[in-house]
Amino acid sequence: MANVTPKTAAEPRPLLRVRMAAWALHMWRPVSTAVVIGLALLTTWHVIYGKHGLSVWQQKRAEDRQLQQQIQQLQQENTQMQHQIDRLQSDPDAIEREAREKLHYAKPGEVIYTLPNAPQQPK
Repeated sequence: MANVTPKTAAEPRPLLRVRMAAWALHMWRPVSTAVVIGLALLTTWHVIYGKHGLSVWQQKRAEDRQLQQQIQQLQQENTQMQHQIDRLQSDPDAIEREAREKLHYAKPGEVIYTLPNAPQQPK
């Protein structure tokens, strides 16, 4: 008589494990490819739009250029004012000119005429 083993509930388990292992071996490459693509897309998004990304970098560059122009204008204005200070400290004619223009001083015997401002034209 042939040795026949009765079927038990334990036999479907190894079959299920074999099928799961075969499925995992078959699907690991597409799943890992999808994960890598997802991580690459996430990294790309972070590089462009993140806290220190390209868009923020471009904004900071534009702000830097604007501030550099402002610094340059202020340095020119500072230089002009320094030249004016030097003239006022050393040139008596410059002192007299400033006193006449800003303080409306006059020499003895001179008469200063002040004209009214031109009326503004309506727009």
